[in-house]
Amino acid sequence: MRTAGAPISWGACEGPGWGRQPDRSQVLAEMRELGLTATELGPAGFLPPSPTHCRSLLAEYGLRAVGGFVPVVLHEADHDPLPIVRAAMRAFMDGEVDVVVLAASTGGESHDARPELDAVAWKTLTGNLRRILKNAKEFGRTVTLHPHIGSVVENREEVQRVLDDSSMPLCLDTGHLLAGGTDPAELVSHAAERIAHVHLKDVDAAMAERVRAGELTHTRAVRNGLYRPLGGGDVNLPAVVGGLTAAGYDGWYVLEQNIVLEPANGGSDAPREPAGSGEPRENVRESLAYLRKLTGDESGRPG
Repeated sequence: MRTAGAPISWGACEGPGWGRQPDRSQVLAEMRELGLTATELGPAGFLPPSPTHCRSLLAEYGLRAVGGFVPVVLHEADHDPLPIVRAAMRAFMDGEVDVVVLAASTGGESHDARPELDAVAWKTLTGNLRRILKNAKEFGRTVTLHPHIGSVVENREEVQRVLDDSSMPLCLDTGHLLAGGTDPAELVSHAAERIAHVHLKDVDAAMAERVRAGELTHTRAVRNGLYRPLGGGDVNLPAVVGGLTAAGYDGWYVLEQNIVLEPANGGSDAPREPAGSGEPRENVRESLAYLRKLTGDESGRPG
């Protein structure tokens, strides 16, 4: 089982108003301390933009990059996403990063508001997915689409439409899927062959329902502890991992627990603690322990 970390588990996120961003040296050192040997890139600016410098920095901590999040507008007829995606694929090739994790961006900054697409916009989106897949062969990268809260592919109907109208592989994010109304275990049961990358999260399902009902924004819910260490929420993780294993999935499992780091006592320079959860390093340690127990690898080192 190939297991990687993610800077978002330490609060690193591109979203506006997300909270103070963590020190990358501390994050990378704690990943190494936990035995992780791989990570996703995190938001723009968290790691050096130069693929060579990024690779060298990660190597200092015994890490390699396995994937990166690339939000891009796919549904607007007068916007061509291909130059942005090709640039990302070239950078990933140069940096030896395996997986391009696309999100169908709304075009706005916030994850808390999104448009509904009409038939023309959907046709544009799926056409762009076909173009991107064709171009990916040139760079030898795996490209996936990440159903994501606040993107234009969020809920169950939209996920199914991508499956029906395109051949784009998916990034199975168990947290964003459940929060958006898709049972990730059910998705694995009928579309495991379409899954090429996995973000493992656990979720408070009752709070996720409040997000879908419009009672809470996604950002506020994250502040309140929407995402939990693996085994501490309502995602059927045994069914997800078991189903993928049975289907022969051999890709990465990226441990993610989205958190917002808040001031401990209101000061801008005060130590920060994640709202609604424990200290980031211990959260990831708990998730790793759960995953090892789930897979029967009690002594195994993360990949």
